[in-house]
Amino acid sequence: QVQLAESGGGLVQAGGSLRLSCAASGLTFSRSYLAWFRQAPGKEREFVAAITWVGFITYGDSVKGRFTISRENAKNRVYLQMNSLKPEDTAVYYCAASRTQAKDITSDYDYWGQGTQVTVSS
Repeated sequence: QVQLAESGGGLVQAGGSLRLSCAASGLTFSRSYLAWFRQAPGKEREFVAAITWVGFITYGDSVKGRFTISRENAKNRVYLQMNSLKPEDTAVYYCAASRTQAKDITSDYDYWGQGTQVTVSS
């Protein structure tokens, strides 16, 4: 079946950067809709960024101007470059995928990774 696996999380100081990576298998990656969500303790899962198979990108308001989503179809990977990190960015970050049109809500996506922890210290 479809499997997604995130990597690249860790501990970083405020103002620093991290790049998350998500490796996908079991689906036609080049035709998939991909996204990143995050979930902080006690909070709902929040939309971060999405990219369609033609490269159209959307971002959540809280990360605009700081995060960049990209995909590398030849490697079946989607990335999230996170710059100017804030303590409020601390969360488990999940990648998500869909074979059909999907945007910025969790129910749009059928497949999820198990998450990678990002912790931003002040």
